[in-house]
Amino acid sequence: MPQASTASGLAAQINAALPQTQCTRCGYPDCAAYAQAIAEDSAPINQCPPGGAEGIARLAAITGQPALALNPDFGIEAVRTMAVIDEAWCIGCTLCIAACPTDAIFGSNKRMHSVISAHCTSCELCLPACPVDCIQMLNASGSRTGWSAWSTADAEHARLRYANHSNRLSQDVRQSPKKHEEKIEAEPVAAAQASPPIDPKKATIAAALARARAQRAAPPG
Repeated sequence: MPQASTASGLAAQINAALPQTQCTRCGYPDCAAYAQAIAEDSAPINQCPPGGAEGIARLAAITGQPALALNPDFGIEAVRTMAVIDEAWCIGCTLCIAACPTDAIFGSNKRMHSVISAHCTSCELCLPACPVDCIQMLNASGSRTGWSAWSTADAEHARLRYANHSNRLSQDVRQSPKKHEEKIEAEPVAAAQASPPIDPKKATIAAALARARAQRAAPPG
């Protein structure tokens, strides 16, 4: 299958030229998926805001396609930012930890979380995951944008972190097939119940949210 082999090799080259932020802004679940789509001529080369203009030029050199302007529908080229958690407002729900593609956030249930700056790719996937809006993105590159604010070493580090993250999730699934089967079998029963059981985690988050709103609404002093 020479054509498949050629497409696979091209996808690998394209993926190596992407910043590996795994931000999904391109419309694909990760950088590798976007690279595969470009290699198969099912996606243009101008959908990666983190790579910016230089990133598009790199992809143009690899694919032979003309270097188009970044499509604003997918975002704009901007400075590199860093996620910072306001620990005073963190409720320890772990939702941001689950959303981070490079395991850059650490913490445990009902304990405040923190971001490991060296592993943060500025993907911003933790922002919509946080139910109390306690995460901010702070400028980490001054006026530098795109690849001027990033590097090949940063991209490789992020790629390895994401690969380890994906492998860990796959391993967790493989190690608990019985639980997965039990969940599937239980779903029809749960759907048939008039009063489904309350999810303890959701109840904990709801209670924490209520406390956070009350604290914010309380007058100062």
